[in-house]
Amino acid sequence: MMLVISIVMGVVPWFGIAWTVTTGTISTQDGLFMSLILLTLSGVFFLNAFWEMRDKGMLAFLDKKKAAVAAASTAPKAAPKTASEGE
Repeated sequence: MMLVISIVMGVVPWFGIAWTVTTGTISTQDGLFMSLILLTLSGVFFLNAFWEMRDKGMLAFLDKKKAAVAAASTAPKAAPKTASEGE
């Protein structure tokens, strides 16, 4: 549930930025700082969503060491060559 809340709360500030751009106040100092604050809020919530997804194992494909170990363990192992097989 926290993951959904974090994603929703990460998207909501984008509407504020869109509103600031639409009304034309982005060119003022207040509009610029409001956009920076909204982007910071969005970043914090998306960082929390990233941590939640990582803790739940949804981002296992990003960990190359674990992915390489998992791929190596599932790959069939070749039988060792004997001296009678030749080279």
